[in-house]
Amino acid sequence: MASKSTVARKRPAAGAADAQSPDKPLLAADRIRRTAREMFYRDGIRAVGVDAIVTQAGVTKPSLYRSFASKDELAAAYLRDYDAEFWGRFNAACDAHPGDPRAQLMAYLTGLSQRAVQAGYRGCGLTNAAVEYPEDPHPARAVAVEHKVELRRRLADMARGMGATDPQALGDGLLLLLEGAFVSSQLFHEGGPAGQLAQAAGRLIDAWVGPTPDVAPRRAGD
Repeated sequence: MASKSTVARKRPAAGAADAQSPDKPLLAADRIRRTAREMFYRDGIRAVGVDAIVTQAGVTKPSLYRSFASKDELAAAYLRDYDAEFWGRFNAACDAHPGDPRAQLMAYLTGLSQRAVQAGYRGCGLTNAAVEYPEDPHPARAVAVEHKVELRRRLADMARGMGATDPQALGDGLLLLLEGAFVSSQLFHEGGPAGQLAQAAGRLIDAWVGPTPDVAPRRAGD
């Protein structure tokens, strides 16, 4: 039986705190946040300047600095939104298969395998940020590191719930597969190895846990 710690950690949906009535236009801060999300993910944080963000968002530079003390703080806000989006997908897969960490993980990885080979997919924004900002004190890197530490913990916890002989080793192996998919998807796109992520993860789990048992009992002579 999966341990209680395998229960999905609930996080708010991205942008939930900034939800607007459909009859009202987005506030300047929300337009900035949404525009930064699109541009930072597509082009990279360092490559996108404040001038480009405010122009695309249709706001003024003072509007940006009233909401965010600096571009670094805006980048950190973007990554916190991305973190919430990630856990929203992850937790949805967990909620769909209560008490079954293997099914939870495979559901998430199957969806990721499909997304990772689609046009416009740029991997994990948090992984990309960690590469862009090697400096530990940077606010964007701090968000990325916190996320990856939690992801590593969650994967090891799920491996423990699966009955792995070495939960940390299996969890780390799954993390390496994930990170490989995030990066390789940006090189190969459609038809690339990221499309095999769920299958590869299933085989890795089999090696540490054993294959999923048959649901129906075998009859004599089968």
